[in-house]
Amino acid sequence: MTDPTSLGFLGLLVLLILIALRMPIGYAMILVGGVGITLLNGPALMLNQLKTLAYGQFSVYDLSVIPMFVLMGALATKAGFSQQLFRFTNAWLGWMRGGTAMAGIAACAGFGAVSGSSLATASTMGKVALPELRRYRYSGALATGSLAAGGVLGILIPPSVVLIIYAIIVEANIVTMFMAAFIPGILAVIFFLLTIAIYVIVVPDAGPAGGTKDRAEFISATLGVIPVLLIFGLVLGGIYGGLYNPTPAAAVGVFLVFVFGIVQRKLSLRAMYDSVIETASTTGMIFLILLGAELMKIYMSRIGLPQAAAAWIGNSGLEPMTVLVLLLLALILLGCLMDSLSMILLVIPFFWPVLVELNGGLYQGADGAGFGMSTNDLKIWFGILALIVVELGLITPPVGMNVFVISAMARDTPMMETFKGVMPFFAAEIVRVVLLLAFPGIVLWLPKFLAG
Repeated sequence: MTDPTSLGFLGLLVLLILIALRMPIGYAMILVGGVGITLLNGPALMLNQLKTLAYGQFSVYDLSVIPMFVLMGALATKAGFSQQLFRFTNAWLGWMRGGTAMAGIAACAGFGAVSGSSLATASTMGKVALPELRRYRYSGALATGSLAAGGVLGILIPPSVVLIIYAIIVEANIVTMFMAAFIPGILAVIFFLLTIAIYVIVVPDAGPAGGTKDRAEFISATLGVIPVLLIFGLVLGGIYGGLYNPTPAAAVGVFLVFVFGIVQRKLSLRAMYDSVIETASTTGMIFLILLGAELMKIYMSRIGLPQAAAAWIGNSGLEPMTVLVLLLLALILLGCLMDSLSMILLVIPFFWPVLVELNGGLYQGADGAGFGMSTNDLKIWFGILALIVVELGLITPPVGMNVFVISAMARDTPMMETFKGVMPFFAAEIVRVVLLLAFPGIVLWLPKFLAG
C-alpha cells in the first residue's frame, strides 16, 4: 500500500480507530498528522512545522472571538439566563396544548444564541424545563425528545463558535455567515413549534395544556426577560448594523452579561472563577483540535487526497447537486461519531475543494456551470447546510449525544422513548434541508440585502 491515495485512506482509518478507542480527537489528529508527515518527508520537516505552526494558527485575530463568546455563554449560564428565558416563553406559550414543550424550544433558541453550543443548550435547558414538563404530565417521549431536538438550535443561531470556525476554514466573512444563518435558524424554530402542534393533535395526551399564568406572573416574566433580549439585541444588532466586528461584539456581550449577573446577584466570585476556568478549558480544547486539524490538512495535502477525491468525483459523471446531497448524508452519519466542531475541522477541508471543483473553480461566475452561483455564495450556502446536517447527528440513533444528555437527566424515561420522541423533529429538519437545497435564496437573501 504505497500509492498516496491508499496512504491517505489508511491515515483516516487510523484516525477513526483512535477516536473509537476514546482518544481525544485533538490528540488523535496531531498523532496521525504528525506521524504521517514524518513518514512522508522526514522528521526535519515535521519539527520545522511545529516550530511555527502553532503560533501561525493561534495568532489569527478572528480566533480571538472564540474565548469571548465561550465566556459569554459560561457567564450567561451562571447568571440564570436559561431560567429567565424559559419563564418568559412558558408564560406566553404554556397555556396551550403542547405549549410547555413549545416554550422549551423557544427558550433553547434564545439560550443557544447566547451559548453557541448544542450540548450546553440541551443540558442547561433540560435542567430548567424537564421539571415543568413533568409537572404537567407530558409524555416522556415528547418531553425529552423536544429538549434533545431543541439543543441542535445552539449551533446555527448566531453567534455560533462552530460557524466562526467554518468561516475561518473556507475564508468566508464571519458577519456574512451570521447573517446567512439568521433566517434558517428562525425557520428551525417555526418548524419545531409546528412539529409539536401536530404531535399533540395526533397524540392528544402527550402534551396537556398548562395552567394560565396570573397577570402579575405574566408581567413579571415578561419584564424579567427584557435584559436578556437587550443583551442579545446589542450584540447581534451591533454586528448586523456594522457598529462593531464579532470580537468587540463578544466583548460587549461579556461585559453586559457580567453586569446583569452582578445586578441580579447571580454571579458570585466562585461562579465567575468557574466561568473563567470553563472558558480556558473549552478554548484550549478548541485550539488543540485546530492544531491537529492543520497537521492533518498538511499531511493529506502532501499526499494529494483532497485533490484526488475532487478529480474522482469530477470524472464520475454525477450531477453537482447529487454530489452535494451525498456529502450531506455523509455528514449526518459522521455526526453520530464525533462532535460538530471536530467534524467541521476534519471534513470540510476535504469536502470544500470538491464542491469548488464541481462549481467550475474558484473564479466561477454565477451564470456558469456547477451550482449556478459564485464561489462566495457557494461557501455561504454550503456552510449553513453543513452545520444543519452536522447537528442532526446529535439526535440520530444510535449515537445521538443530545439524546444521551437528556436521558441522563430523565432517568424515568427509557432512551428508546427519547429517540422516538426526537424522530418527528428529525423529519422536520430534513424538510428544512430540502427547502434550503431547493431555494438557496433563503440563505443568501439576507446577506445580500444587508450588504446593500
